[in-house]
Amino acid sequence: MTKQLYIGGEWLDSTSSERIPVINPSTEEVFDYIVAANADDIDTAVKAAREAFDSGPWPNMKGAERAVLLRQIAAKITERKAELARLEVMDNGKPYPEAEWDIEDAAGTFSFYADLAESLDDSDEVIPLADERFSCKAVKEPLGVAGAIIPWNFPLLMAAWKVAPALAAGCTMVLKPSEVTSLTALVLAEIVDEVKLPPGVLNIVTGSGADAGRALSKHPGVDKLAFTGSVPTGATIMRAAATEIKNISLELGGKSPFIVFADSDIEAAVEWIMFGIFWNQGQVCSATSRVLVEASIYPQLLERLVEEAAKITIGAGHEAGTLLGPLVNESQYQKVLTAIETGVAKGAVIACGGQRPAELKTGYYLQPTVLVDMQENNPVWQEEIFGPVVCVKPFTAESDAVRMANNSRFGLAAAVMSRDDERCDRVARQLRAGIVWINCSQPTFTEAPWGGYKQSGIGRELGHWGLNNYLETKQITKYDSDAPWGWYIRP
Repeated sequence: MTKQLYIGGEWLDSTSSERIPVINPSTEEVFDYIVAANADDIDTAVKAAREAFDSGPWPNMKGAERAVLLRQIAAKITERKAELARLEVMDNGKPYPEAEWDIEDAAGTFSFYADLAESLDDSDEVIPLADERFSCKAVKEPLGVAGAIIPWNFPLLMAAWKVAPALAAGCTMVLKPSEVTSLTALVLAEIVDEVKLPPGVLNIVTGSGADAGRALSKHPGVDKLAFTGSVPTGATIMRAAATEIKNISLELGGKSPFIVFADSDIEAAVEWIMFGIFWNQGQVCSATSRVLVEASIYPQLLERLVEEAAKITIGAGHEAGTLLGPLVNESQYQKVLTAIETGVAKGAVIACGGQRPAELKTGYYLQPTVLVDMQENNPVWQEEIFGPVVCVKPFTAESDAVRMANNSRFGLAAAVMSRDDERCDRVARQLRAGIVWINCSQPTFTEAPWGGYKQSGIGRELGHWGLNNYLETKQITKYDSDAPWGWYIRP
């Protein structure tokens, strides 16, 4: 059954007859179809969002009133957790327990921003002025119509990271999920319909980035663009936004370093290294895919990492005990294989993995892969692979580790491990990244800011920073005195 578009509080079919197949990455079989929206569909969705913002009640409601609906959305997501997790596994391939985490986090995101929506009701800031004849306050107002384009690696969770703060702020939105993994976004449309979100506040339009995404990025009725994905696509969105000076926030790629000092517990380091790169099949923008190990423990740590990586259970996401599912689709699978081949051709050595598991004849499966002996200019060390591939290099001095860690066009995340807290803090402050983990890798909290330096993006999501993405700040200044201003003297 082909899924429809959710626009203006109604389920509509596209003016296009094109449909996009939905493929299960574990079996390589088509099990559904979604609508391939075109520019006309995007125009209809933006107009619905524009009408809901300019004439509807949503931006003028109290934050506490919007919070009621946000909490209802969170509750519905929780009620449908098993269904949503199953769809994520079929659509994306990730192990079922990880899909459950994502759904729980998505519900938690809506609950968190419900609280922040309430806080907006008392957010006016009185500003003391040097001239007592005036009073001044700064007020926060919703930015307008937001266009959001999300990736395929955490489908519902990435939708929640953008939809929840936008709605909390009083914005309306057109959401375009990845054409690879649109199913849970369409369930979100069912949920907002059930809770009776005002028509046009949230519109969900499926389709390709080349058609629907491009049209959304260029549409003059959109006030703000929020995008998570690759650097080339982010650059394209920036160019589209520049023509009308649209507000943008971008969360782009990463090639995050993980520095392990010699005083670290090797077993703990191995576990965090594996979680940092093999969780979600390595399809994580913040994945710590460049591991720098102090030379004195490098041989021992590498030996243990290879041993444990080889034990990871690979299989379909719905199978009990699976830790590593398939990559999301054939295109991504081939990209990762090509990246490994290119790295090896330029001098990298495969310490383990790098191939399809012999027992799995279908599905986009790849063994956990550890690469060593590469130079710093090797593409596998420099470029985001977005798969279960980790590069490991030794270092001798702290300064050298920091230099190698920072020698990247990316700056999303980084990690450092040591028993020396002072050293951890010192190194963390030197790392040019928006997120730094100490003695761990990848924990993500809705309360804390998320975003990167350099080519890893612009702006921050999550926490109150995420809410501010969708707010404008207005100065309101009043002349309180009865005395004439005195500039114009009547003749």
